[in-house]
Amino acid sequence: MTRKQILTLIAMASINFSSMICYSILGPFFPLEAEKKGVSQTVIGMIFGCYAFCTLVGSLILGKYIVQIGAKFMITAGLFLSGGCTVVFGFLDRAPEGTVFIVLCFVIRSVNAVGFAAAVTSSFAVSAKVFPHNIATILGFMEIFTGIGLILGPPFGGWMYQSFGYEIPFIVLGCLLFLAVPINMWILPNFDAVASQASFFRLCSQVKIMLICFVIFTLSSGIGFLDATLSLFAMDKFSLSTGSVGLLMVGVSLPYAVASPLFGIISDKYPVSRLWMMVVGGMATAVSFCLLGPVPIFHIRSQLWLTVLMLVVIGFSLCMTCIPTFTEMLLCAHENDFEEGLSTLGLVSGLFSAVWSAGMFFGPTFGGYITQKLNFEWSAGVQGALAFLAVSKIIFLVPKTVTESTLSIEEKSPLLSNAHH
Repeated sequence: MTRKQILTLIAMASINFSSMICYSILGPFFPLEAEKKGVSQTVIGMIFGCYAFCTLVGSLILGKYIVQIGAKFMITAGLFLSGGCTVVFGFLDRAPEGTVFIVLCFVIRSVNAVGFAAAVTSSFAVSAKVFPHNIATILGFMEIFTGIGLILGPPFGGWMYQSFGYEIPFIVLGCLLFLAVPINMWILPNFDAVASQASFFRLCSQVKIMLICFVIFTLSSGIGFLDATLSLFAMDKFSLSTGSVGLLMVGVSLPYAVASPLFGIISDKYPVSRLWMMVVGGMATAVSFCLLGPVPIFHIRSQLWLTVLMLVVIGFSLCMTCIPTFTEMLLCAHENDFEEGLSTLGLVSGLFSAVWSAGMFFGPTFGGYITQKLNFEWSAGVQGALAFLAVSKIIFLVPKTVTESTLSIEEKSPLLSNAHH
């Protein structure tokens, strides 16, 4: 890699890590603090959910105008805004309880989400711009840091809260984000680009892209569902402590982080395998969610070893399905006469981030509702059914992709054999 590529990779990795650790740090202690302020469980869930909703809206808008705003400026401004919001969120324990506290939570959390939407959406586009021939490999490498952020967030936040109180975890993370701003201003290159007339409507009119978006939606929905429901199920069913539940969640994020680079390399080296990876990974995800509880129709008793095994399989299968999606969306856009430049990259990365956020919003809210009405076993089965539905649509694209790949090989082969020369 060139010096420019190495520096860009360091910057992108830091963005992925910081966004995920800031997202996951609240889990162990914020609900407790919010309850002290008289906030109900429903409103606490909405405070968590508004982050995903604002990221969705922000990703679409910022992805569309990435050329006008500037990719480098979006990253640095987004990190600065998020750093400020993270620090301010740390002082909410001093806010009056009730309505004032709730309104401040919503406002600060929403602005924080827009800041990270700017940084993450731009980071996807920049990565694809700097590494045009190794997009999946680079995204796979970056997902290592996404996994590390998700793994370290809850225990780091819990330990800092127990040792130093509510304010310190947010102040420390906010200062780290502020530190990342000048570093990214220094190491990131400037990107010259021309705005295009392409729109999200035209991008979303492509059937293949919509099918891939549905796959992305089911993946993030599954992760969001586990965040909201798994801990209560594990405590109730297996009598686990909060610390043990934290380790249980690592069963998903650790395999995801470890397998990401491997599936990225496979995706780039063997393009014909991408849709097959989505199909196989989606099938494994569907089966694993159905056995996570397991669904009562199987008449299998819930056991801790089975739940742990299924979480590990879900981590691997989510990774296998997710890694090829961005590259396939970008390829589909180029095949349908979208320009090869930062403008198209912004549209694709904005759509990817928005759909991912939609799933992260849908998973906890809808999954939590079904869990409340029925139980965890059935709601996990619904997540499995969603994954199976997405795979059943994608599988129809596989024969077409194989045919196109064969034609491409035939077009590159010489018309005359060596014997005729």
